[in-house]
Amino acid sequence: MAGNSEPLSPRAKLAVTAGKAAAAVSKAAGRGSGSVIGGKVALRLDPDLLGRLAHHLDVILVSATNGKTTTTRLIAEALRAAGPVVSNALGANMPAGITSALAGGSDARYGVIEVDEKYLAGVARDTEPKAIALLNLSRDQLDRAAETRMLAEKWREGLAGTKATVIANADDPLIVWAASSSPNVVWVAAGQEWKDDAWSCPACGGVLQRPGDDWVCGECGFRRPVPSWALNGEYVLDPHGAAWPIHLQLPGRANRANAATSAAVAATFGVPPQVALERMYQVQAVAGRYDVVTFQERQLRLLLAKNPAGWLETFSLIDPPPTPVILSVNARGADGTDTSWLWDVDYTRLAGHPICVIGDRKLDLAVRLEVAGLDFRVCADADEAVRISPPGRIEVIANYTAFQDLRRRVGN
Repeated sequence: MAGNSEPLSPRAKLAVTAGKAAAAVSKAAGRGSGSVIGGKVALRLDPDLLGRLAHHLDVILVSATNGKTTTTRLIAEALRAAGPVVSNALGANMPAGITSALAGGSDARYGVIEVDEKYLAGVARDTEPKAIALLNLSRDQLDRAAETRMLAEKWREGLAGTKATVIANADDPLIVWAASSSPNVVWVAAGQEWKDDAWSCPACGGVLQRPGDDWVCGECGFRRPVPSWALNGEYVLDPHGAAWPIHLQLPGRANRANAATSAAVAATFGVPPQVALERMYQVQAVAGRYDVVTFQERQLRLLLAKNPAGWLETFSLIDPPPTPVILSVNARGADGTDTSWLWDVDYTRLAGHPICVIGDRKLDLAVRLEVAGLDFRVCADADEAVRISPPGRIEVIANYTAFQDLRRRVGN
């Protein structure tokens, strides 16, 4: 039963101890938190360790292309109203990182775990979750994760017959297709701003019709399910029709959608929406995202955007022109090495902003901005970009490893 931790076997204890030691050495050497290498060492010694560590927990898995780190954090905060929580709050979301996180949760009741899209089915098999939150699917790291319809199919196959309650976004056809193989689904109308990956029916390949907020396939009849929960402006509507105000310190519609899904997850474990949403207000930033920092006597707001859908949402957050903007793009392993996604982003939304471009792939981005007809400056690094930006708070938008580079440089 969740909450009653059984003693680990000697082998599992050894694996946990060795993993923590490896993580400590890595951290002392300045190579990050050490969670990934620690988890790899532990799993090498005990390949079944992840399941053993999750055995006493009520596990909640969170997966998506965008928003999973933030939603994991919001769910964790909400569930702390009902008991201790262990979570991979820093976003190490593959099996090794998840194993490291759970190794520190022997006294926890809940395990709130962000999971990389590619590993969701395997982690669900190992941890036997009580709930799985599915937020969205869109193009991202196509060189690693493959095409979105294929990923949705893998989720659909992996989650077929799961005992978990699946809390899923009714507005994303790919999510609905993936979740529909599960016997117990709670549908949330969380919205879908980016629709370019969801014009064809995932069930039959036909063209989806999108009247208003609804969607339906004219060929096979696959359609948007009726949601139990819904984001409605600044409120979340529960299954009884009650409207609960969403007060977040995190900006934007996307985070209100994350909060709506998090409230639905919390309710699955008996935490009322009012309590859940009040606790979510405590979250000010998530792994540096949305932080406002001072660098070279200037204020910078750090924003993460990893793929076209994420950039679209981020453009809606920034202050209007003439607010200066710095854009930084890398294409390392953790980002995906294919930068063709830059051409799917509507950078014309930045018209009127003074723009500086940095990062490993600044020239790729410069070509894209040139074609978009924007005025910009290519800079050697963040120092130069900040120095030449006009007065005012600077909005800094970066993809994954570029964001980590910036955090290190600006001391956040």
